[in-house]
Amino acid sequence: NIFDRPKLAENYTEDTWLKLRDAVSAIQNSTSIKYNLEELYQAVENLCSYKVSPTLYKQLRQVCEDHVQAQIKQFREYPLFCNRMNRCWQDHCRQTIMIRSIFLFLDRTYVLQNSLLPSIWDTGLELFRTHIVSDTAVQKRTVDGILEQIELERNGETVDRSLIRSLLGMLSDLQVYKESFEERFLIETNRLYAAEGQRLTQERDVPEYLHHVAHRLEEENDRIMSYLDQSTQKPLINCVEKQLLGEHITAMLQKGLRTLLDENRVTELGLLYQLFSKVKGGLPTLLQFWRDYIKSFGGEIVCTPEKDKDMVQDLLDFKDKMDNVAQMCFTRSEGFINAMKEAFETFINKRPNKPAELIAKYVDSKLRAGNKEATEEELERILDKIMIIFRFIHGKDVFEAFYKKDLAKRLLVGKSASVDAEKSMLSKLKHECGAAFTSKLEGMFKDMELSKDIMIQFKQNQSGPSNIELTVNILTMGYWPSYIPMEVHLPPEVSSTDTQFNLLCFGRW
Repeated sequence: NIFDRPKLAENYTEDTWLKLRDAVSAIQNSTSIKYNLEELYQAVENLCSYKVSPTLYKQLRQVCEDHVQAQIKQFREYPLFCNRMNRCWQDHCRQTIMIRSIFLFLDRTYVLQNSLLPSIWDTGLELFRTHIVSDTAVQKRTVDGILEQIELERNGETVDRSLIRSLLGMLSDLQVYKESFEERFLIETNRLYAAEGQRLTQERDVPEYLHHVAHRLEEENDRIMSYLDQSTQKPLINCVEKQLLGEHITAMLQKGLRTLLDENRVTELGLLYQLFSKVKGGLPTLLQFWRDYIKSFGGEIVCTPEKDKDMVQDLLDFKDKMDNVAQMCFTRSEGFINAMKEAFETFINKRPNKPAELIAKYVDSKLRAGNKEATEEELERILDKIMIIFRFIHGKDVFEAFYKKDLAKRLLVGKSASVDAEKSMLSKLKHECGAAFTSKLEGMFKDMELSKDIMIQFKQNQSGPSNIELTVNILTMGYWPSYIPMEVHLPPEVSSTDTQFNLLCFGRW
């Protein structure tokens, strides 16, 4: 029958296998293959077509296994162990790819149809893992060599990163990376950085140590990018952060935070915040130390009578400095800003009444005529800053008493630098404390305006010219500070003008 499949020649299967085996052996020994690759591929296809696939697969596996088993001998005494292991692995991968290209038809038909059978490539991995890498001595020497190279690199020496990358890639491909390497690697890393943290926190100042930690973290992240498996990133970085930062949070803050804040080291403070945000308990502890620092430093400003002359300016400068730290270094953290407000309110009220009095006098110095220190815009900014400090004061009635007394003096003797600035300050106080707080102060301004109108009317109705320039302010008793009554004896010329003023302006009342 012309449709019957032709029978294989006698000994065809055996002869073809010998030809294939010779080709596999040539690949494994890196010698030239006697036969054309296309011819070999066709031979495999022929065998598979005649249902020889199971036998062919077993024979191929056995040849590969025999070869891999023979490779173990070279690792017993080889001095450059990592290099030899890498060469063996690279050769094995290259050989497996070539062998698979010859037996591709077998791989894509018989193996693919049998889900329990590993592919030719997976078989190669399985054999290398079983007979080479799983050997206790070989695995230990391999991992020891990798760890030694990483330790050398951590100590500043140059190493062959491509070699490390290849060996770790091998362990990952063989699915033994975690148990054979990563666990030991993390233990060694933990030991190294625990000792380094203990030593360097004693030897170095805080700014230098912070930069060292940042550099170490940068190095470890670079290792992850260069040759470590991505799965190692989280446990590795956590380990470094815990040993270099987490174990030394309180000691670092006790040793260096005050210096950083005193010297306004914004770069290092920003780095401190950034690093502490990575470790458990870092930011809450930093916040507590930050709050305590503000209370301590501010308390020295407020509770030192010798510094009363400069207290308010010192408070303004200190508040500006802490605001800048919160904004530039602590990413405007709401928790840190609230802690700062709480600390300011605490220390500024440790000395009752005095800060309120000095703030009122400071405002008076800025609003009094003759103050050439600031333009109107600058004065407005100063008043805004004053209001921030004012908010922290509990004894606002004390401030009001001194402010009213100084305002009265400025208004009555005409020493106010700017009516607009005065009203701006009044508006700020009203917004902060309510209308009741400023009602008497507003009444003082109304009295001055009313008095000005009355004086204009008096001068318009005054009988005849006078050599006396009379200015009278009519004040509502409840608005103004209390003054001790004084008996005044006016000269006759003044008395005459005074009488006219009383007749013209108050006769109707």
